[in-house]
Amino acid sequence: MTITVKQRIALLLAAAALVGTGAWFAFGRQHRSSPLVLYGNVDIRAVTLGFRVAGRVESVQVDEGDAVHAGQELARLDTVPLQLAADEATASAAAIGARAQLVKSGFRPEDVAQAQATVAERRAALANAEQQLARQLELKGTGAVAARLYDDAVASRDQARARLELAEAALAVMQRGYRPQEIAEAVANESRATAAAAQARQHVADASLRAPADGIVTTRAVEPGTIVAAGTPILSITLPAPVWVRVYVSEPDLGLVASGREVRVYTDSRPDRPYRGRVGFVSPTAEFTPKNVETPDLRTALVYRARVIVSDADPELRQGMPVTVRLDDESTGSARP
Repeated sequence: MTITVKQRIALLLAAAALVGTGAWFAFGRQHRSSPLVLYGNVDIRAVTLGFRVAGRVESVQVDEGDAVHAGQELARLDTVPLQLAADEATASAAAIGARAQLVKSGFRPEDVAQAQATVAERRAALANAEQQLARQLELKGTGAVAARLYDDAVASRDQARARLELAEAALAVMQRGYRPQEIAEAVANESRATAAAAQARQHVADASLRAPADGIVTTRAVEPGTIVAAGTPILSITLPAPVWVRVYVSEPDLGLVASGREVRVYTDSRPDRPYRGRVGFVSPTAEFTPKNVETPDLRTALVYRARVIVSDADPELRQGMPVTVRLDDESTGSARP
């Protein structure tokens, strides 16, 4: 049977398709059976410490590399100006508080009694002035009194009446006490002064820089005598736990890197003794591979950031150290070869 050219071409294409399918299948099996290797860097949490107030650095008690404990004093500012300000604020608060108590308690009974006595005296003075005016009025009709004397008596009567009204008004104020608005103002001033005094005392306490947690001092930025502003970095410490590893996963491998998955973390300094870890977080957003991550794939490939929590970390794991992460075999629980 003669095979035409078209039949030969069709046979060749079919053979090529079979070979390609077999190669793809073989490659896929090999790819699926090979261990998943991820690359990343150690990520250790660090804290930058600074004073919450400005001042002159009096002392720095630690140096780079020192181990520190939570609550330990690391540095201190000169507290003399801060203490003077706190004393002044405390005294001002005491004075304003005393004034507020006076307003809230009202006038003393002695003050009210004095005001009542003044009213009585002014009433007597008014009665006497009215009597003098009545006499002058009787004499005025007989021509025995000059007009000037009569006018003086009228003026004295009016003056006595005005002084009595003033004394009665003062007595009424004392009997009623301070207005609610005046009491509210005094209480508000007391609260403001108390808060200012508390803030001044807090400034004194903030002159002591203390470690927020156990860690290692990695940076000492200032020396005693330095004038610093509030928030100026003084020290940096790294925290011993937790220790994380940042790795980047390509999209086809996302199904293998689920939260809670056990992994092994390898470093160049101890390749035969891997650290144990587990996947704690996988980012839902794709990003470009960071340039500091060494992988055999293209650096421009989109990947997903994942966080691996190292459970048996030791001081040999350093910030930024490159690591290799291999996933544990799901069936045996051992690291992939």
